[in-house]
This record gives sequence, structure tokens and C-alpha cells, in this order.
Amino acid sequence: MIITVASFKGGVGKTTTAIHLAAFFQGKGKTLLIDADPNRSALGWASRGELPFEVVDQWQAETQSDAYEHIIIDTQARPTTEDLAALANSCDLLVLPTMPDILSLDVLVLTIEYLKSIQTSQYRILITSIPPKPSRAGDEVKKLLKEADIPIFDVGIGRLAAFQKAAMQGVPVYAVKDQRSERGWQDYEAVGNEILNLEKGC
Repeated sequence: MIITVASFKGGVGKTTTAIHLAAFFQGKGKTLLIDADPNRSALGWASRGELPFEVVDQWQAETQSDAYEHIIIDTQARPTTEDLAALANSCDLLVLPTMPDILSLDVLVLTIEYLKSIQTSQYRILITSIPPKPSRAGDEVKKLLKEADIPIFDVGIGRLAAFQKAAMQGVPVYAVKDQRSERGWQDYEAVGNEILNLEKGC
């Protein structure tokens, strides 16, 4: 299975999502994370610690990808529309993280309009960095997207300091000593299980 993580806006949790989807799928089969972002954020994450899966750049991937059951691709931020079309047509699922704020949503709307214009439905929106209650930002954005009939994951990702600690330590969030690290991992486990159900047609 090939899962591509992309976004037209930086800072929405793209690399964090790619890292944790790779960690989830590694538990289901041999998984490769391809860092195709010129910033090399995923490779940087891996260099600071230890991840349970292989991380390579797109050039190394050309000779290694056949040996893996699952491939997660962390793309460059702000791809061109032509790049987005190529990404959507070359993967099983395109995951589009977005934060629950108006600037992120404005960019997301443009992305979705383009995806609809090329008649692809192989994508899902993932709401990330959801603020804790009493804020209802996450719920409100999810409701808005569902009412617009936009494919969205049932589960969102909370705004947790544990993810920043994980990036600094070079590990998945479940390996961080933080009282909320388990919750962060459970969120991504739920997203991973949703993807598996999509693959099975459930």
C-alpha cells in the first residue's frame, strides 16, 4: 500500500503524520518512509534518534521500494497543482493534514477544488493540532467538512507537546516520556485503522 502525505500549507503536521503512519504500518508489515521533502524533515527526525522503520530519500527509494509491503511518502510542502495530480494518481491514498483554523481551511478548499477537477476521490482530510476543550474548533471544522461532503477521517490529532518532544528525540510519540504521549499515539493508531478499513472497502 502506498500512502502519500501532502499539504499546500506548511506547519500542519505533514511530517509528524508521515512518521506516525509509518510507525503504525510497520506493525502490520515491512514499511518504508520516503522523505521527498527538500527540507528533509523526516530524515532529520530519524537522525536524532531511532525509528522502527527505514527512512530514505526519493533517490534511494528507487532501488529499495520493491522490498517493502507499505510505503509512506512525505512530500514537499506546497506542491504545484501538476505535482498534486501526479501524487494523487500514483498512490492508494492521499492524506491531507490541515489545522482547524481559517487560513489552513482556505488553502484546503483550493486543494480540494483541484482534486475534484481531476476527478480523484482517493484522498482523506486529517485534522491536526486540535486544541483542547473547551475549544470546539476541531468539532466545528469536522462538521463543516462533512456537510460539504468532503472525505475526512473520523479521528483527528490533538495539539500535544508530546509530538514536539518526539521530533526532538527522533522517536515516535509512544516512546516519549509525557503524560499525553499515549493519547497522541492512540489518535494515529485510529487513523491507521481507518486506512486499513478503507483498503478493505469497509
